[in-house]
Amino acid sequence: MPVADGRSDLIRRVEGLTGTVTFEHEWVVRFGYGKTRPWVHRDTDPDGAEVIRAVAGPDAITLAGDRLPKGVEGRHQDGFEVTGGETVELVMTWSKSWEGIPTRPDVEKALRHTETVWGDWARANSYDGDYCEQVVRSLLVLRLLTQEPTGGIAAAATTSLPEEIGGERNWDYRFSWLRDAALTLEAMLEVGFREEAEEWRAWLLRAVAGDPENLQIMYRLDGSRELPERELAHLTGYAGSTPVRVGNGAVDQHQNDVLGEVMLALDLARRSGLAADGDSWALQRVLVENMIDKWRLPDHGIWEIRGPLRHFTHSKVMCWAALDCAVRAVEEEGCDGPVERWREVREEVKADVLEHGYDEELGSFVQYYGSKTTDASLLQLVQVGFLPPEDQRLHGTVRRVREELADGPWVHRYLTASGVDGLAGDEHPFLACCFWLVDALARIGDVTTAKQHMDQLVAVMNDVGLLSEEYDPHGERFTGNFPQAFSHLTLVRAAHALHAAEKSAEPLGAQARPDDMEAVDDAPVAREDADPGPEGGDHD
Repeated sequence: MPVADGRSDLIRRVEGLTGTVTFEHEWVVRFGYGKTRPWVHRDTDPDGAEVIRAVAGPDAITLAGDRLPKGVEGRHQDGFEVTGGETVELVMTWSKSWEGIPTRPDVEKALRHTETVWGDWARANSYDGDYCEQVVRSLLVLRLLTQEPTGGIAAAATTSLPEEIGGERNWDYRFSWLRDAALTLEAMLEVGFREEAEEWRAWLLRAVAGDPENLQIMYRLDGSRELPERELAHLTGYAGSTPVRVGNGAVDQHQNDVLGEVMLALDLARRSGLAADGDSWALQRVLVENMIDKWRLPDHGIWEIRGPLRHFTHSKVMCWAALDCAVRAVEEEGCDGPVERWREVREEVKADVLEHGYDEELGSFVQYYGSKTTDASLLQLVQVGFLPPEDQRLHGTVRRVREELADGPWVHRYLTASGVDGLAGDEHPFLACCFWLVDALARIGDVTTAKQHMDQLVAVMNDVGLLSEEYDPHGERFTGNFPQAFSHLTLVRAAHALHAAEKSAEPLGAQARPDDMEAVDDAPVAREDADPGPEGGDHD
């Protein structure tokens, strides 16, 4: 896929090294998720070269190249041989159907230019620890999931690749979740990519412009809001996994943690020296005030749980993180705002979590208030500095996640057998959670185990360094949408945390401060009861 303004080309180049190799190739074009059969015909491009062109409505795809396939019963297929020293090129180009037939690009020039652009970009990162190759591959994935010119970051490049082969946990991830995009921004900033951070900040301001009451958890890559979910009954799905979904019904869910992720990303942007933006801080003030009104409400949680709304511990902690960022913006960065009130509410939230989200008997934080179950999202409590890294409540939580959700480096999000998510079937270890565990272990001082896990995780990356959403260690295969931003961004952050921990004599934690060591008033705080909520499509 060459870097070129105004063109959408996919190039396949075959170079013969030695001997003779026979290739079979087939070209079948469908639009509208397979429903629309185009008009396919042979034509000539502006240079007089023969091409095959497929047209349907506003779309046209042109195939140019050295060995064009022959038309056979509604499809184009053929075979050809490549010998040593010979090169065969095929170029597929999308264009608007009313435009002229595109010219064939200079493939050698396009290849050199693409290698130069991506090589220069990758070398600009500042990371110098172990796992450099895997970090660079992950950064490239995150950049390639970013739409130009809008700056919107897709959660993944695909829809409906199943979390369980033959199961129903199949979702459309081709949208920009505020959470995932914010975490991607943090990963980029940690390795020095400030321009990308500015692009995303501008996208955020456009996407969420308006009444904060109408804030969505996800948007289209151009910032538009409509993502209606529907099922494509005419498609059998990957390996018979149905339904195949387009759009995502989780768009209407209430997820309290999202604002925390956004605030953390924008806080890191400020601390990384990103140029001040008055509109950005004005938006953050509005979002914080809106969050103050809603933090006591139950929600669907980070995993977009279907069924009853609950007081998820992770969501409450991320509300605390949002307030913590706001307080520090005033105290340390000179931003304006009602810091006394924000500080007071921050302590209210923390007291509420310690009172209702921590189980003394279990010695760990729990998935939601009143439960006895654990959740891998609780590993983020270490990252955000909710408690200092030496606090035994964090250590107990990490230990319990390892005991109940993990098998070595392989970590599940939660116990699906509990029925908490309202879905049938099971799922495999979630790669983002696996890297969260590495991150948490590094931050609390267990660098040896963290490194052992990291070695095992990066070993399953495919031949070009890609990761999906989940991994089946028994079947040794990826599952879920692919490539997955969440998996790659958590790899980058885990490598960064591990590198920092190896250089430090003290546990890292996050933004832990001396006052975090003090006892917190744990008087109960009034909360609204959980009510059944609407169902929506899963994510992450």
